Amino acid sequence: MTDPTLRGDYPKPAANLVFSTILKWDVILAVVIAIVGGVVGYLVVGPNGVWSALIGTGMVLVFAGVTSGSILVANRFHASPIYTTLFFVIVLGSWIVKFVLFIVLVVLLRGQPWLNDVVLFLSIVAAVLGTLVVDVVVVARSRMSYASDVRLPGGQ
Repeated sequence: MTDPTLRGDYPKPAANLVFSTILKWDVILAVVIAIVGGVVGYLVVGPNGVWSALIGTGMVLVFAGVTSGSILVANRFHASPIYTTLFFVIVLGSWIVKFVLFIVLVVLLRGQPWLNDVVLFLSIVAAVLGTLVVDVVVVARSRMSYASDVRLPGGQ
């Protein structure tokens, strides 16, 4: 029988709303950047520009999603006695996976004839800057108190 403290059936922290909102806006931003980048890439380079914009935007969306998603998964263990350890294992483990995946993608995509490096680079830069803006705006508007998940004695 497994230890019930490790199941992850705990109340979710208030920060989960922030990270799920970030994920939602990152997807919306990625769709917009993919469409604009694909159109501009097609007008400048042709079909290779479309593929380059889609791949660059997709890479950033996956990497940003893995970060927010890993925090949401780790927060499922919020009330666990080993929460801090689980949080860092999950989040840092996802970062290692992202790093390895990035290296693999760079090696696989380098020198491909159907890929335009400039369009790929510009779509990655636009998506990275956009996700940073989304992160800042969502966190700034979140209106979370410093002690959002504190339970007072005798309170419900």
